[in-house]
Amino acid sequence: MPLITYRKALNEAFSEELTRDDSVFLMGEEVAEYNGAYKVTEGLWERFGSKRVIDTPISEAAFLGLGVGAAMMGLRPVVELMFWSFAYVGFDQIINNAGCVRYMSGGLINVPMVIRGPANGGTSVGATHSHTPENLIANTPGLKVVCPATPYDAKGLMIASIRDNDTVCFMENTLLYGNTGEVPEGSYTIPLGVADIKRLGTDISFIAYGRAVLTALEAAEILQAEHGISAEVIDLRSIRPLDEETLLTSVAKTHRVLLIDENKPFCGVSAQIAAMIAEKAFDELDAPILRVTALDAPAIYSMPLEKLQLPTPERIISKALTLF
Repeated sequence: MPLITYRKALNEAFSEELTRDDSVFLMGEEVAEYNGAYKVTEGLWERFGSKRVIDTPISEAAFLGLGVGAAMMGLRPVVELMFWSFAYVGFDQIINNAGCVRYMSGGLINVPMVIRGPANGGTSVGATHSHTPENLIANTPGLKVVCPATPYDAKGLMIASIRDNDTVCFMENTLLYGNTGEVPEGSYTIPLGVADIKRLGTDISFIAYGRAVLTALEAAEILQAEHGISAEVIDLRSIRPLDEETLLTSVAKTHRVLLIDENKPFCGVSAQIAAMIAEKAFDELDAPILRVTALDAPAIYSMPLEKLQLPTPERIISKALTLF
């Protein structure tokens, strides 16, 4: 399989779906003539034209609402947010409309839309551009949340998301766009709601998603080399739907759990998973469920301090050792 970047993997997914299905179109700020703020949509406007790849005004509320309406009428919009931080001005469209229309219409009207873009800190762009709202979105029944960590997963999950009949909130990480990995040529899908075991282990389960998966893998290697502790690393890939079976199976094998995410701790994704494990696998645990998350403060502008605010291998290893 060829090695390509996370950015290119997403671009291939868009290109293949635009070719396959005439109802698919892309829109967002600077996605067309400028090739995207992060060059994820590079070359697509020249290939598919301005009716399929559409530059929008700087008004998230407006173009998210346009996307909901287009999806209700049978199209499949892929809407880019330059930052997921900007979704808050369109929460009425996302939560009240995209999340509720199918239910409130008795299943008669679907909203097959993908809302995508970066949801992460770590890039020194300040608190108003660094939100990770996956927990907020996942709190709304009717919305799906996907957070891929690798180029392979990014492409397969994006194609599956575009073909899904519900609204999928696809949360990327700016720091992953340049990462490379093996990606098959041609179209393939990864089902939403299926986690992936990125590293087999026997002594402790690291559960993570997004860029935190790579941090967890780095920590797992050090933990093995320096302390002889074997960590299993599970990549959620999608937060809602959540693959509870894979998580519970791992817990039953290792009997120790450390949850790792770049979300804030209060009412965060890891808090939800910790509650699920406590309810469904308490008797399997030999130690408390612990978490390593972003520190509970707005994103710090200072680059050195923001790196410490997010999970690091050192923080993961330190917390993991307390479980033995």
